[in-house]
Amino acid sequence: MTSATRTCTIGHGPSALTIGPGHAPVIIAGPCVLESLEMGMAVGEAVRDACREAGLGFVFKASFDKANRSSIRSPRGPGIEKGLAQIAEIGEKLGVPTTTDIHEPSQAGPAAAAVGCLQIPAFLCRQTDLLLAAGEAAAKHGRAVNVKKGQFLSPVEMGGAAKKLAEAGCDNILFTERGTFFGYHRLVNDFVGLGELMELDLPGGPPPVCFDCTHSTQRPGLGEQTSGVPRFAPMLAKAATAAGVHALFIETHPDPKNAMSDASTQLTIDQTVRLVSAIAAIARARD
Repeated sequence: MTSATRTCTIGHGPSALTIGPGHAPVIIAGPCVLESLEMGMAVGEAVRDACREAGLGFVFKASFDKANRSSIRSPRGPGIEKGLAQIAEIGEKLGVPTTTDIHEPSQAGPAAAAVGCLQIPAFLCRQTDLLLAAGEAAAKHGRAVNVKKGQFLSPVEMGGAAKKLAEAGCDNILFTERGTFFGYHRLVNDFVGLGELMELDLPGGPPPVCFDCTHSTQRPGLGEQTSGVPRFAPMLAKAATAAGVHALFIETHPDPKNAMSDASTQLTIDQTVRLVSAIAAIARARD
């Protein structure tokens, strides 16, 4: 398998991380939505320390607004102003790069000023205006863009997102796999497709690939809250690491059952810490 030839750099200065060939895997982890500064700090510190001990990079992630909730009554987060300020504060205090998702073009500029990487949600990965705004803001501020592959796309169709970002002046990009719809209420991980994503024929070569092991366990569309089977997330993460991915995306929470969002798929902090150690061991054996 020909893996990615590009790299993606998230952050600046001593905390900057490079994702891609020749670099240790990077863990992108944090709570689904930022519920409080204190909780975000606790999660970030625990995962950061585990990654440092394991020799892996760490990027803190959290959402300031969950605009794609199953129900209009679901909590969405602290909002853009307060949320971005708190995510930036967590990154500064922990000495790690940060990332958050954006849902509208108007959010790209403020987010790029606050975090090291803009995340494009899977359902929005074909939205031209959003991709162009993210690419322009990332290029202006020296940021990265992580595009989650839509559950409805084949790997090769992600080339369109890369080309749109390039048109906006951004080639510092990362792709994330998070499962593909299979009938109703089911996501399936296609590891041949994961390999194809790492071999995309694009100018400059294929970008690095991240695997989202917690969202991949979702069973969407069942009532007003998405359900899931998080016990399979470690298995998927280990398989993806063995397959050669460059980063792992993990949502983690001190008490997942009571989380404001993705309560049915997030891992506990202890589970995440153990998984980080296993990922490091597999990566060493793989390399």
